[in-house]
Amino acid sequence: MAIIETRSLTKTFGKIQAVRGIDLNIEKGEIFGLLGPNGAGKTTTIGMLCTIVRPTSGQGIIAGFDIARHPTQVRRKVGIVFQDPTLDTILTGRENLQLHARLYGIPASVRNLWIEEMLELVDLRERADDLTKTYSGGMRRRLELARGLLHRPAVLFLDEPTLGLDPQTRARTWEYIRTMAKREETTVVLTTHYMEEAQNICNRVGIIDAGRIIALDTPENMIDTMGGDIVTIQAPKPPLNQIRSLPYVSAMKTSGDTIEITMKSAHLHLAELLSMIPEVISVETRKPTLSDVFIKLTGHDIRDDAAENSESWVETIARYRQRGK
Repeated sequence: MAIIETRSLTKTFGKIQAVRGIDLNIEKGEIFGLLGPNGAGKTTTIGMLCTIVRPTSGQGIIAGFDIARHPTQVRRKVGIVFQDPTLDTILTGRENLQLHARLYGIPASVRNLWIEEMLELVDLRERADDLTKTYSGGMRRRLELARGLLHRPAVLFLDEPTLGLDPQTRARTWEYIRTMAKREETTVVLTTHYMEEAQNICNRVGIIDAGRIIALDTPENMIDTMGGDIVTIQAPKPPLNQIRSLPYVSAMKTSGDTIEITMKSAHLHLAELLSMIPEVISVETRKPTLSDVFIKLTGHDIRDDAAENSESWVETIARYRQRGK
């Protein structure tokens, strides 16, 4: 059953068409990744689903409520963990959760029970009564995840949830997200610049570019579209036309004396391929990844955008509005 549905969802800021008719069905309990370069429209799409931004046209439904006609009901059904820290650092971890519980009207009869359950889930019970300014970055992120889920939302939106964390803390954070999603039957919609995370975590991903969804499938099915293994060969004088005509070669690109070849069953055909090249300096063989799919579809690496611009949803939306005046 779809918990999120959009039909021709569109948003323009003045002359800028940020989102151009998005159609999505996201199932209950699914972990869904929305991937795209900066300026592609993912920020605005998430903003509309969270009711931060009002759609120009089209429709969005979350847990049975229309995002334009019933924004208050939608907000009760969603949790948000922003990229930028939003905890009150002069409060303890427990006090941050108590404040959130009161703001969302969680009944006093279950408030403390739910808080204890969330603290237990993210391994923060022993530090619950310490000021959050004494927490590490990973602990703060875990507390924000607990806060986002405290009111039992149907959908949890995560904006770059592991940005800036070390690899070990990132891995643990995803363990918590998986556990919480399964235990609470919560649908998770996330953005990330870490393509390996999207590949390993998400049930499905949507790649958005120029305001449109250009690919939507499981990571495995997307990777299958690459057409085989990727072999990178450094060689000064390769017979390019001869290589390109091989029946097991599905794609090839060159850069200087380096050739990147996509080929089926490299373990079966690599020896034959190398025998055709008079001088081979180096060879590397690997399985394709979701990052390769992204580059193929958009023309560049998502991390190039991450390095250029790491602004949050709210900052990006504010920039669109300014440009659209």
